[in-house]
Amino acid sequence: MSNHNLIEVSIIQSERETRASRQIREEVFVVEQQVPPEIEYDEYEESSTHILACLDGVPVGTARWRKTENGQKLERFAVLNSSRGKGVGEALVKFVLDQIEDTEPAYLNSQVSAIPFYARQGFEAQGGIFYEAGIPHRKMVLKTIENN
Repeated sequence: MSNHNLIEVSIIQSERETRASRQIREEVFVVEQQVPPEIEYDEYEESSTHILACLDGVPVGTARWRKTENGQKLERFAVLNSSRGKGVGEALVKFVLDQIEDTEPAYLNSQVSAIPFYARQGFEAQGGIFYEAGIPHRKMVLKTIENN
């Protein structure tokens, strides 16, 4: 049984990778979730670090992160519908967490439907539900391991 797909995640370096990332976000957020493009592509595009996940060499997932006054904010996690459930999302989260400094809190605004996924990655929901682009979200913060 060799249905193990090769997942490679890297920081976006080229125009071609940028286009692939945008196409994934377009498909997941704008088409599938009906997020208006003017909300999806914001003023933080330039100041964020963007990553791309490839499954067997094909771009299927993307995310970004940026430094804010509250810590490192993880954003825009998107995996094409056809590639979900294959570990791509987990690989994206792990890659970002490996890249960022753990001296600051890592947090994200999770769609309510994705809270169980991020909880499995070590994030904890905080506060109430709020809406972004008409979609219910909650803030989630990475739990830090306290020294015993």
